[in-house]
Amino acid sequence: MSETVNGTDAGPPDVDLGRVWLGVATQVWRRQPRWTERAAGRLLGSPGLARALVTTPSLLLGWLIATVVVLIAGVLATLGTGTPYVALLAPAVAAAGIAYAYGPGLDPAWELSRSMAVSDRMVLLVRALAVFGLNAALGLAASAGSGVAAAVTFGWLMPMTATCGLALAAATLARSANVGVAAGAAGWAITVLAGQVVTGRLTIVITDSSLVLPYLAVAAGCAAIAAYATRIPRGTS
Repeated sequence: MSETVNGTDAGPPDVDLGRVWLGVATQVWRRQPRWTERAAGRLLGSPGLARALVTTPSLLLGWLIATVVVLIAGVLATLGTGTPYVALLAPAVAAAGIAYAYGPGLDPAWELSRSMAVSDRMVLLVRALAVFGLNAALGLAASAGSGVAAAVTFGWLMPMTATCGLALAAATLARSANVGVAAGAAGWAITVLAGQVVTGRLTIVITDSSLVLPYLAVAAGCAAIAAYATRIPRGTS
């Protein structure tokens, strides 16, 4: 028999109605993951990590469209002038995407990533690799479409790695994606302009093989800074 409290039917005494209604609300509001999220979950072995990946700000449709538009503009400029603008734009575009892979205040999954059993560092690593890989693929396709030399087509991958590392380190230290974008774009612009001043050629920063080791050193150092900034504080698990 149910009990009556203040004129209201409270239900059987052995039934927790609050828990029942919580279950009903969960079923009503439960979001069905899309195929991309399901595929990422199977690949990563973690539904929560997959959710964090597919909600990465720089992997959302609007951002991807903007990236493609910028690279297409670079292709058209390259075809019209002969200057490999795709190779010069790609590192800065990728750096912006990497910076927005870390986004307190702008990331819809930020609170989720903070409450997951998976560490912030793992979430950031998966996101950064996904953003880097996608931007590298888009940049290679744009470079191939612009008809530039193979040396230029692949030459920007190393400076892109260094620029992305700089943007990620700045974003994680400052806890601001905008700071990361500014640092990455400014660092790459200074590098290109310095090459222009010293050699008189804009493309020296993407064609000179002697710069590969410095680029890798910068990328490694910035990756270490980002790893330190996202470390788990001592005394927590």
